[in-house]
Amino acid sequence: MSRTPARLRNIFPSPSRAESIRITEILRKETVGGILLVAFAAIALIWANSPWADSYFAIRDFEIGYEPWHLKLSLGAWAADGLLAIFFFLVGLELKREFVAGDLRSPSTAIVPIVAAIGGVAVPALLYVSVVGVSTTEAHGWAIPTATDIAFAVAVLAIIGSHLPSALRIFLLTLAVVDDLIAIGIIAIFYTESIDLVPLLLALVTIAVYGVIAQTSRRLFHAKPAAAWLILLPIGFIAWALMHASGIHATIAGVLLGFTIPVLHKKAHRAEDAGPGLAEIFEHRFRPLSAGFAVPVFAFFSAGVAIGGPEGFASALSDPVLIGVVIGLVLGKPIGITAATWLITRIRRINLDPSLRWIDIAGVGVLAGIGFTVSLLIVELSFGEGSAHYDHGKVAVLSASVLAAVLAAIVLGLRNRRYRKAEELAASEEQ
Repeated sequence: MSRTPARLRNIFPSPSRAESIRITEILRKETVGGILLVAFAAIALIWANSPWADSYFAIRDFEIGYEPWHLKLSLGAWAADGLLAIFFFLVGLELKREFVAGDLRSPSTAIVPIVAAIGGVAVPALLYVSVVGVSTTEAHGWAIPTATDIAFAVAVLAIIGSHLPSALRIFLLTLAVVDDLIAIGIIAIFYTESIDLVPLLLALVTIAVYGVIAQTSRRLFHAKPAAAWLILLPIGFIAWALMHASGIHATIAGVLLGFTIPVLHKKAHRAEDAGPGLAEIFEHRFRPLSAGFAVPVFAFFSAGVAIGGPEGFASALSDPVLIGVVIGLVLGKPIGITAATWLITRIRRINLDPSLRWIDIAGVGVLAGIGFTVSLLIVELSFGEGSAHYDHGKVAVLSASVLAAVLAAIVLGLRNRRYRKAEELAASEEQ
């Protein structure tokens, strides 16, 4: 989500590890993460609809784990519950950093993207319910079109928006972070069927212990980063397992663990002798694992939907779930984000950044219609595997995300060309 701070570039200065450093730095680039995400999803979709589809589903449904701990899960479930927890851990870190040292620390500066995010969640949900109806089984998927995929959206912006104002990127990042926070709350509140209080309480206690150790052992972990892995990683896994056993989606543990990691205050960043905070070190270490492995593997196991040829795709097109998801993501997101931004700027008498235009905000709204990762997760939580809505919901997310990416590329690509010409004109006038 963010570029690597300069003070992090020399954390691993050993020349013998130069190649591994180069690879992890590549994985940190949003464009590479987005490309891997799309590639793994495409491979899964093609494989699941090929003559060798049975082998794909055999791999996805293969179970492994320790049954007494309720951890004998399919590889697909391990990806959704386990690997995606790494992604949500980074979301927790990002949220913590935004609240402590980022744009969200000041309500007056964060109010516009926060309200925009709320509009971008509410309008797609309302449009979805208006399509499928309130009292139908399809209505259980109302939250599917509410999520924005940060990695995918920022990757598209990085590819097509080389000359777009930096304020637009900040707006998208803040919007996407708040969107994730809302999505996490939705999953925790609305998609938890039953809760076992004992494992939940033990999970919260374990997370508290994790946080206390992280807060009180900063110097140790700064001096010996390997100690953080040896001490915090096992405790984090125990917290995740207990959260999973409680019935609450285990990815919530990742967010809570991320929130416990200490973050340097903005003033500390200006100190010349200030080293990287533990949150920055963890983000530096975990982001390649998330972007290069966890999220692509999740996409691989989630995007493999047997469409059933032309007839199956035609059947999906007539499903209200698909129609509601596509309308919610492709239309609801830009309408909700743009309208909410307009309202809050008028009510609070706030001016947009001078470098931005309303067409730019609308373009980011279209880009936010890429729902991929979290939307696929909510499909799995909304409908039972094997139901038509389960498959059609995933087809809907894939279709809507591709359509939103294409439309955003057109709108923001034209804007990027305009900004580039303006920069060239300004440069020529200076000469």
